[in-house]
Amino acid sequence: MTMTYRNRLWLWNGLLGVSLTLAGASAQLYRGPGGEIGEAAAKQEYENITSQIGIEQKLGTQIPLELTFKDETGKTVKLGDYFGKRPVILVMAYYECPMLCTVVLNELTRALNALDLQIGKDFEVVTVSISPTETPELAAKKKANYAKEYRKGGAEQGWHFLVGEETNIKKLADTVGFKYVYDPKTKQYAHGAGIMIATPDGKLSRYLMGVEFSSRDLKFALAESSQGKIGNPVLSAVMYCFQYDPSTGRYGLVILRVIQLAGIITVLSLALLIGGALLLERRRKQPTDNTNEVNN
Repeated sequence: MTMTYRNRLWLWNGLLGVSLTLAGASAQLYRGPGGEIGEAAAKQEYENITSQIGIEQKLGTQIPLELTFKDETGKTVKLGDYFGKRPVILVMAYYECPMLCTVVLNELTRALNALDLQIGKDFEVVTVSISPTETPELAAKKKANYAKEYRKGGAEQGWHFLVGEETNIKKLADTVGFKYVYDPKTKQYAHGAGIMIATPDGKLSRYLMGVEFSSRDLKFALAESSQGKIGNPVLSAVMYCFQYDPSTGRYGLVILRVIQLAGIITVLSLALLIGGALLLERRRKQPTDNTNEVNN
């Protein structure tokens, strides 16, 4: 069915309205939680947060395997339950994280799918929530999502999603060098991005930083770890949750900022394309309409 000129005009106006709404939302997103804040205050707040977060590489450190958590079924488990036979990929995250944690888990899953090794057979994956308020039910939903995305099978038995008490979470995080802080203004955790590889007996053997994990690097790290070898430190280019914009005096969430701008650009591009098409169509119709008027 051919779209009429009026319908196209409505569509163009609608897309333009959406783009303006997204632009407004973007402006709101990068304000401080209490409203607009000055550049000096924003910088100080940003520095206060980022000074407390990051990933310190503690290669060779023994993970406290006696720490207890609850798995996705609500069963109390020890970290040691997942060690002893195979190397372990350890992921510190939280399940309601709106940005980095999801990106890290998605990219890890992509790398695992490209790996010629299998979860539960060649290695284990343990994801531990840094939020003491998260529940086994939430962990179960997260596990179901990633078990479905993992295409090689074995994730149901070999990929574990844990929650726990703040004391045990903090002790594990401190041991492995995962520094994070809760920001009450945004009601989110600020943290870095990366994963850790541990030997079968629980010693930290390798860190993979950022949100992109090469299957080749991951395979190499797991092979070394399976032999009890401790790797070398890697360049610490850690991505943070928060990013300060000195041109606006605001700070915001780095992943959401990228998504927001991409959305605005996409909508504006569509609006321009449709607007151009409408203009061309109108110009084509004008000679015909003028001819009809002369004939009448």
